[in-house]
Amino acid sequence: MIEVFNVAKAYKANINVVNDVSFKVCPGEILGLLGPNGAGKTTLMQMVSTLLKPSSGHILISGMNTATDALEIKKHMGFLTTEVRLDPDSTPNRLFDYFGRLYRIDKKTSAARKIESFERFGITPFADKKISQLSTGMRQKISISISLIHNPEVVIFDEPTNGLDILSSHQVQNYLKHLRDTGHTVLLSTHIFSVAEALCNRIAVLIDGKIVASGTTQELIQLTSTTRFEDAFLELYALHHIEGVSKKGET
Repeated sequence: MIEVFNVAKAYKANINVVNDVSFKVCPGEILGLLGPNGAGKTTLMQMVSTLLKPSSGHILISGMNTATDALEIKKHMGFLTTEVRLDPDSTPNRLFDYFGRLYRIDKKTSAARKIESFERFGITPFADKKISQLSTGMRQKISISISLIHNPEVVIFDEPTNGLDILSSHQVQNYLKHLRDTGHTVLLSTHIFSVAEALCNRIAVLIDGKIVASGTTQELIQLTSTTRFEDAFLELYALHHIEGVSKKGET
């Protein structure tokens, strides 16, 4: 379970990139953070994944506090960001085996997980090719495979389908559904409406560092008196974006 309580992050005095954010993600659920570029999604994800410390508030992962239990939390969490950089001279086989040893997974279990994961994502034919020779989509799928090698109960993905072709995006989305259906707790950020609609049990709309609304797609549509989820988001953006609010105040 992920529990976020009144979290804020300020890089400069009185300027919060993330401002008083609270939410909960339960096992067997995908919560999507949906917002435009610059909304604070990545900063929030980095705080949940223990890479950044909140300026205020606190975060619990499986009951453990990210401020004091970061090392133990990492054993129970998988985090993938588009900023992951794989060794270009290594191969999928070598990388998977390396991280298997890093997580102290016994060889038999690691080998079985590699077979299952490589087959799921179509990595097997490329297992001994250098990372530098592989496509962006294949590198992304290898990153997912490695990030989840220890079968973590909590999974955090920052823009998991960003830059992927249609087939790769479909494979990744199907895997996220599998994780949800097998009881994992999944938090993902995205700015793609179709991904949010297809995957998420609930969606939290993040605008200018604040969650301005959350619920199912239908609940957000009803809240905004619109007929499509994309229109619901645009209405929320117009209502809550700082520049938009200022302009409304001037009229």
